[in-house]
Amino acid sequence: MSCYVVVGAGVVGLTTALELKDRHPSAHVTIAAKYLPGDSFADYASNWGGANWFPASADNGRQEKWDSITYKKFRHLSSARPDSGVKAMNIRFHYDRPIEEVGILTPSTGKLWFEDLVGGLKPIEKDELPAGAAFGFEMASFVLDVQRYLPWLQMEAHSRGIEIHRKIFTDIREVFNLYPKASAVFNCTGLGSLTLGGVEDKMLYPARGQILLVEGPKEPIPTMYFQAPHRDADATHIFPRGKNGIGGVILGGCREKDNWDGSVDLEFAEVIKRKCCKLVPQLGKPENLKIIKHGVGLRPSRKGGARVEGEYIDGKLVIHNYGAGGTGFQASWGLAQEAVDLIPERARL
Repeated sequence: MSCYVVVGAGVVGLTTALELKDRHPSAHVTIAAKYLPGDSFADYASNWGGANWFPASADNGRQEKWDSITYKKFRHLSSARPDSGVKAMNIRFHYDRPIEEVGILTPSTGKLWFEDLVGGLKPIEKDELPAGAAFGFEMASFVLDVQRYLPWLQMEAHSRGIEIHRKIFTDIREVFNLYPKASAVFNCTGLGSLTLGGVEDKMLYPARGQILLVEGPKEPIPTMYFQAPHRDADATHIFPRGKNGIGGVILGGCREKDNWDGSVDLEFAEVIKRKCCKLVPQLGKPENLKIIKHGVGLRPSRKGGARVEGEYIDGKLVIHNYGAGGTGFQASWGLAQEAVDLIPERARL
């Protein structure tokens, strides 16, 4: 019987473990991780996800494939597994510059690759655009309540016989010593791979994000909202959680490259409140928002994009799956599928 160990229990690690068990039901799968769902640490970025599906890829290749696979999975979960915390919800997205300048068109095609995937895009008329927006669309998407989704992934793992161990590793080779029967080790340590011995990927960097969870307004917000100058810039986003926003509303945000500060900036929180209330007046006045909590997450970003590849370290197979940055949720099932595809035939026996 094959044995596999997944190191890390963020959204990518949990999803990879489930993909492993689905594809190799007779295999023994173990998750070994420092943090688990419910833990609130800045470097456990999954806990602070908005989260939703919104395309961040334009490579006409594997990144678009990751997003596409995950969109289809979320579509299934939203209807077949409402307990997962995945809910179908439209998103209205706007940019402050012309479409040719904001980086959302796939360069090789000059098109929005996801238009057919989501069932079409509805242009937002000029008189309906928020102040400062140059263009916008509305499309079908999904919002995820991470406080439901991450525990759901964990319980799915338990129900399928996947063991979950609290472990801290300083070197990837420690995993081989602790689990000598492992046919392959999946490295899903996110930002931890920057300092993890045997990996030490200097291409990784934190992209700090800050959010607020607030009580939903009396009149529910029916869609998600997103507005930014261009793809990689700080974006204003509003994500209602649950049916009619009964789980609150996430307000954000920012993307601060190489900022390791995990503390909440209360002055910037006021900026977020003002920007979100301006974009969606339905929220009410900034000073009247009922704040449930503040959050800061350090997204595990990587120059050149996520690393999904295998390598042998001291003769042991390590399959890396980390560095998705702010796209961990929306690319998770595609990342997991590609990672599991990398298991060689001899390691499946």
